[in-house]
Amino acid sequence: MARDNIVVGLEIGTSKVCVVVGETRGDGTIRILGVGQAPSRGVRKGEIVDFETAGKCIREALVDAEEKSDVMIGSVYLGVTGSHITGFNNRGAVNIPEERDEICEEDFEDVQSSAREVSIPAPNMFVHSLLQHYYVDGQDGVLNPIGMLGRKLEADFHIIHGVATRIKNSVRCVKEVGPEVLDVVFNPLATAQVLLDQNQKSLGALVVDFGGGTIDYLVYADGAVQQSGSLAIGGDHITNDISLGLRIPMAKAERLKVEEGSVILGNARPGETITLKDETGFAGKEVEREMLNTIIHCRVREAFELLKKQLEEEANLPFLGAGVMLTGGCSLLKGINHLAEEIFGMPVHVTHAQTVSGLTSAFENPQFSTAIGLIKYADAMQPERPAGLFGRLRKKLSFFGLW
Repeated sequence: MARDNIVVGLEIGTSKVCVVVGETRGDGTIRILGVGQAPSRGVRKGEIVDFETAGKCIREALVDAEEKSDVMIGSVYLGVTGSHITGFNNRGAVNIPEERDEICEEDFEDVQSSAREVSIPAPNMFVHSLLQHYYVDGQDGVLNPIGMLGRKLEADFHIIHGVATRIKNSVRCVKEVGPEVLDVVFNPLATAQVLLDQNQKSLGALVVDFGGGTIDYLVYADGAVQQSGSLAIGGDHITNDISLGLRIPMAKAERLKVEEGSVILGNARPGETITLKDETGFAGKEVEREMLNTIIHCRVREAFELLKKQLEEEANLPFLGAGVMLTGGCSLLKGINHLAEEIFGMPVHVTHAQTVSGLTSAFENPQFSTAIGLIKYADAMQPERPAGLFGRLRKKLSFFGLW
């Protein structure tokens, strides 16, 4: 096996640290060689709050992945999240030098730099500049301007940025453990690469990764990223509500949520209860099933309504022809797709990574979608072999949906 075909994705989540080792193939598919994971500690709402503790969890997950894949991990692509990460749309423009009238790749880089000449908060750094559309001398609908004749090249970009120190803390924490971080990727951008095909991106789709500490989202419309962000609400908030509402320990509340909980109201029989057995330090308890479901329903409804409000601010809901793709750990809650369909008013699909082979238990588990997506992202960003100008540009345009 060619070692340069092996890519590692690392996600530091609020509830778990996940490492996926995959082999990229020429046909665009990924074969998963091994998955390592460890309970996440020292992380809150997707961000590191205890450097040393988080580092130990990352080390555990990396060792687990190395043992299961028989691969020594020297570098990773790191997923980042947090409510401080946000995106906006901006247009860049460059004039073609007078000594030539043919557009070249250098102009592609210049127009991207132009789009980033915009004010962002002082503590922030650019994470991604994602191409949306080209214009040559005012002509829209241009798919590939390289080689065209023109005096002015313009391009629309979706620009993602976040607080530099928070992102760098995650990078430094990984480097302290050992592996080199080759790139940082906003989680939902990675996730979208294994959830959506090109047709869905063109039709318009909303990717929602409902995790333990955050809801990460990304909107594709007309084949390009139009909106992105992260809400500081997740599965841990549901667990906390259950713990407080039913007056039970957090560990019991989490297990109750996962094993017995549902987002659907009215399905429980009148007076139906769930028995929590007594254990050391816990006297046992009878819990009303409808009460449990009501607590879960209210928190999930609140989360989806907050997300809908964000989407309405940029008027993207009418352009989601392919509907909503829901993934992440909380997507496994019973009936969550039905509530989401009610709130968003469109089809909602609970889904997982596509065009993936290898460990079935990994790619069919929505909790691993982001880590697998990091491998797909890395493959899309690497030059084709043989490399060369045309190969590199084609790779970029293909990733942005413009090839």
